[in-house]
Amino acid sequence: MKNVTVVGLGKIGLPLAAIFANCGHFHVYGADINKAVVDKVNQGISHVDNEPGLDELVSKAYESKTLEATVNTSEAVSKSEVVVVIVPVLTKGNGATNYQYIDSAVEDIARGIKKGTLVSFETTLPAGDTRNRFGRTIEKISGLKMGVDFFLSYSPERVYSNRIIKDLSAYPKVVSGLNAKSLELAADFYQKGLNCDILPVSSLEAAEFTKVAECVYRDVNIALANELAMYANKLDIDIMEVIKAANSEPYSNIHLPGIGVGGHCIPVYPYFFINNDLEEGLTTLSRRINDDMAKYALRLAEEHLDSLKNKRVLILGLSFRGNVKEPTKSSTLLLIDELKEKGAAVYVDDPLFEAGEISKYGVVPFSKQQAEEIELIILQAYHDEYKNMDFSAFKNCSLVLDGRNVLDKQAIMQQGIHYLGIGVK
Repeated sequence: MKNVTVVGLGKIGLPLAAIFANCGHFHVYGADINKAVVDKVNQGISHVDNEPGLDELVSKAYESKTLEATVNTSEAVSKSEVVVVIVPVLTKGNGATNYQYIDSAVEDIARGIKKGTLVSFETTLPAGDTRNRFGRTIEKISGLKMGVDFFLSYSPERVYSNRIIKDLSAYPKVVSGLNAKSLELAADFYQKGLNCDILPVSSLEAAEFTKVAECVYRDVNIALANELAMYANKLDIDIMEVIKAANSEPYSNIHLPGIGVGGHCIPVYPYFFINNDLEEGLTTLSRRINDDMAKYALRLAEEHLDSLKNKRVLILGLSFRGNVKEPTKSSTLLLIDELKEKGAAVYVDDPLFEAGEISKYGVVPFSKQQAEEIELIILQAYHDEYKNMDFSAFKNCSLVLDGRNVLDKQAIMQQGIHYLGIGVK
């Protein structure tokens, strides 16, 4: 296993490729359909922002000639003994799985694969897909037999944006194989490539289920925190005080409430269970609760302002969470839709996005010159730039709705602005 192809050079794929290329064991081909991404990597430049250590790793791999990128996936695979697949699986509007990109990538892999190759999937998948969808596709196109002519593994990515490099070595690597030989090869590859603890599980399906279960756990527990926060509001109790006190007991781990849950993972992967014969229960209810938090937050605002019609509203943060440039499934998108339906004028500020990127969402990109126009401010993504925000310029703002319960309440109220949080008054 001297040559490795990483298929998909996105926010997780590029860090993986860069780490493999710097571990001293492999030559790495990075395959991606985006030529601009490929061109950057071939200049030793990372296209992924705000990922500590990644720029240095990509540059070092470029200098040592251990990492090269290509748009020709099949050709890269034909030169490799290991193929790592980290191409996104998305969901459609109804939560149905969208396999468009990964199906295409797997077909390219199948056209280039040679005997003896290990193919390891890291993309989060519904249980059974590695074996029954992708393994069989490779068999059909290549004429090779999985478990005999090529080997199959599933090892889910388990990382967090802004600390991917650290997480890849700190967390145990869950590894599975189609058969004993597949597991042996995968465990050896990941131990060499990531220098991390290996946690083998009994089947491909168990590993696939593990990753989705992690996301469902977080979604359900965030929904519980949100439900408690809404009830605390009714009783005029500060939920943050309650959570701090409750979590002093070692068996309590109440999560933090907020204005919603966004990103590629938590709002998406529960549907891999929901749409695959999971009986309706906590998982389904939690999705509903978390997606409804934007509506709940605006109801709080309406109680204070009477109506949102014609109100000029500023949302802080287009990203789904702080310090990450990623709008996928952001609660801001839900807020925009609700505010427009109520007849409000919507402004959005996000220091990580250009004005043109923000205006694509049908809102006004905020500038400081517009501060006196704003009547309501909603914090959605807590970027570092908002930690010491000066609210004194917002002369006509009567309410700040803190969707993450993190702003300085006293500093806001000193400006004559009312403060509301999620479960915090």
